[in-house]
Amino acid sequence: MVNKVTLIGNLGRDPEIRHFEGGNKVTRFSVATNENYQDRQGQWQTRTEWHDVVVWGNHAERAERQLQKGSLVYVEGKLTHRKWQDKEGNDRYNTEVVSNYFRSLERRESGGGSDLSDGGMNSSVDDQFRTAPQPASTPPMTAQSPEDDDLPF
Repeated sequence: MVNKVTLIGNLGRDPEIRHFEGGNKVTRFSVATNENYQDRQGQWQTRTEWHDVVVWGNHAERAERQLQKGSLVYVEGKLTHRKWQDKEGNDRYNTEVVSNYFRSLERRESGGGSDLSDGGMNSSVDDQFRTAPQPASTPPMTAQSPEDDDLPF
């Protein structure tokens, strides 16, 4: 079984960090992803989805230091669901991405390099993740033969 989420989007707010007894830390922030599509009149529309992201431990401090509202970020993690009761006793639900890896995709102001700080797993990133995709048009759908399928399973 697999529970894996990959997001590339912009931060909707600055990360907020909390410190717990015993030294554990958690940072929360929201990421906006966009889906572009053509409506029935042929006009391009954008649908924005918001994702709550949680980062624990040492990566929490790094997220607070390196990320800011509006910045482009790559996030990997797992989808989690929580249930709790509010002050009135009503059941409340929350869906979050618990990140085990993230990377800022913003260019640094000084030095001309990229801020591609390693999140603890990889030391490189594909060029396709350096900028947000902006499709000019929707490519036509084509049928694929089983040999063209590049799915790993």
